[in-house]
Amino acid sequence: MTSAKSARRPHHWRRDLIELAALFTAVAVADAIANLIGHQPDGPYLLMASAVALVATAASHTWWARRHSHAPPSDEADAVPPVEAGATAGTATTAGGAEGTGEGGEAGTTLWRMRTTVLDAPGSLAALCTALAGLRVDILTLQTHPLAEGTVDEFLLRAPATLQAQELSRKIAAAGGASTWIERADAHDLVDTPTRVLSLATRTALDAAELPLALRQLLGRCTIHSLPAVSVTGRATGQSAPVEGVLEETVMRLRDPSGGVISVERPYLPFTPTEFARARALVELDARLGPRVPRSEDVLTLPEGNEITVRRADRGDLAAARAMHDRCSQDTLGLRYHGPVADADRYLDHLLSPRFGRTLAVQTASGRLVALGHLLWDGDETEVALLVEDDWQRRGIGSELLRRLVTLAEEAGCDSVYAVTQSRNTGMVAAMRALELPLDYQIEEGTLVITARLSSEEAARPSAPTERARR
Repeated sequence: MTSAKSARRPHHWRRDLIELAALFTAVAVADAIANLIGHQPDGPYLLMASAVALVATAASHTWWARRHSHAPPSDEADAVPPVEAGATAGTATTAGGAEGTGEGGEAGTTLWRMRTTVLDAPGSLAALCTALAGLRVDILTLQTHPLAEGTVDEFLLRAPATLQAQELSRKIAAAGGASTWIERADAHDLVDTPTRVLSLATRTALDAAELPLALRQLLGRCTIHSLPAVSVTGRATGQSAPVEGVLEETVMRLRDPSGGVISVERPYLPFTPTEFARARALVELDARLGPRVPRSEDVLTLPEGNEITVRRADRGDLAAARAMHDRCSQDTLGLRYHGPVADADRYLDHLLSPRFGRTLAVQTASGRLVALGHLLWDGDETEVALLVEDDWQRRGIGSELLRRLVTLAEEAGCDSVYAVTQSRNTGMVAAMRALELPLDYQIEEGTLVITARLSSEEAARPSAPTERARR
């Protein structure tokens, strides 16, 4: 940057000489005029009027000079220099800086995420930057993913709102980009990659159930399936993967630390070795830390005065959950599991695993488990399921669990949740309606599927139980 002091123009002796000559000339002219007018009858008055006019002219000139020196720069001064060929990763150009942003910035521009493949040769990146500068597009961030042949460059761009994705793609193709992929971005994408990865690692370290969500946020829009090594019936599924994992274009398979395989699919965009290495590092972190869930508890008071505790559950609650099954009626278990319930216990190991979702448990003051609520990751969708022991139904416990599960789904960035039940399960239908969210109803093979569309305006609403304390 150039300081104001160093920006002053150099002082020349010729200018001083010219100003001194002008001063002497002005004095001589003034003396001649004074001698000529002073001998006239009205001479003194004319001299006084001339002096006043001279002072006014000098003051006006001084004011104009100062105002002109503080005038805003011209259009040429505001012009943004073109992008230099040596622009480096992480350095934002300013080709669109004078314009605003619509999403995540000032008015008049749009944020885009763009990925394109270029030759690994000097000047390839410069050609892309020059093409973007010609469209007045600002490069906010840039990541490079080296390949065996070529390089995948991933940009976060701020472009004029009038610029269409098709035009941007054509310009990039003309500049040497291939396999270009573009989608809208938002303010959340403005976080730099190291910060985002560290945040995802922290969340994974605190809660094992966060691993599928962290992988989805790390890799963008993708479908994640946890495939167990042993089915709920006890038979081997044959699902396995080497320790180092497998990368196949748009599919990566990672060894699940709890057994089985984590399958990640993204049909519209192949994974790069860099993304594969990041995903594998998150899975390795999860494996080293072992099973873990947050241990916070909320003590609630039911309308009749009984106290219950709501907390996260995991496989350590397997024995208590089986005991609750034994106390539930066949009808209650049938509404929950939608079929024969003689061997319902075998589902519990799967449901209580943090790899497949999050589970909330309700226990009484004596420590007995009386209700379970599950939020299950089902590929791109999210399922909610409830089971409340017969003697504790119709007390608001199911509604409280469902409300908390929906809050967890919103925090995880889910667009909707669905519940599979039967039309005669009036308690579940009423609990879904009590969410006051837009609901879709669908009958599939005699089973009722209720889907609730989540919104950012949804907030925690008071329910029948009241929260007394948090441990």
